[in-house]
Amino acid sequence: MSSPTDLLVIARLLALEAGELIVRLRAEGVEIAASKSSAEDVVTFADRQCEEFLRNRLAELRPDDGFFGEEGGDDRGSSGLTWIVDPIDGTVNYLYGIPQYAVSIAVVQGEPNPATWTALAGAVINPVAGELYTASQGAGAFLETGILESAPSVTRRLVINPVTDLSLTLVGTGFAYGAALRAEQAEVLTRLLPTVRDIRRAGAASLDLCAVAAGRLDAYFERDTKPWDHAAGALIAREAGAKVGGLDGAAEGQEMVLAAHPELFADLEKVLSV
Repeated sequence: MSSPTDLLVIARLLALEAGELIVRLRAEGVEIAASKSSAEDVVTFADRQCEEFLRNRLAELRPDDGFFGEEGGDDRGSSGLTWIVDPIDGTVNYLYGIPQYAVSIAVVQGEPNPATWTALAGAVINPVAGELYTASQGAGAFLETGILESAPSVTRRLVINPVTDLSLTLVGTGFAYGAALRAEQAEVLTRLLPTVRDIRRAGAASLDLCAVAAGRLDAYFERDTKPWDHAAGALIAREAGAKVGGLDGAAEGQEMVLAAHPELFADLEKVLSV
């Protein structure tokens, strides 16, 4: 089996290629292809084109591996490895031209289930910002800037912010598309907002997790995420020193993804668990 470092080379390459693709498709014009969980939860043709591109490239480069993408279902491989792909994380931002969207690519060992898999490598690219976040198991997390410019890119190792009091914590979050769950999430915010510095909602879970890794957020939490939303970002945050998980000792998943400094994690968990 290939090492995490070898797998990261592929994840990074594909993130760069896919990032260029979605920028080009955005310039050509965005068209909604369908809705998913609600009328607000949209899929663009660019989502489908990017995922198909990544599926085909991985079939060339890693034909024995599985593929688990947001738009195309679950293809099992024979190698024990699965690539978890979000072709455009932050589709609504993409639709509106808000420059906060990403391609997220991770490779995991085991079933495509965050409760049981072992994440080996991941890459998250914000092509508009020219930023590429990467990590491999046990080797740290990194941010490359200026990746789509003519000049050489700059790479730095990522380390989360030092622990701070909850009242000084900048927290990122996201919201589900279902009205009932959104109402519950609003209730959580009414409890949390008076206890922290402020809340940010940027619209792309993978980039929020990377923001924790880069020290742009102190913490991030969200309910109703899917595996492709957090597979790469969770690894990047962990490799930068964050604790990532669910509530009450559970792994991160649809019920909750929480990422923060290990000493801050418990404080946020108490507020979110009420």
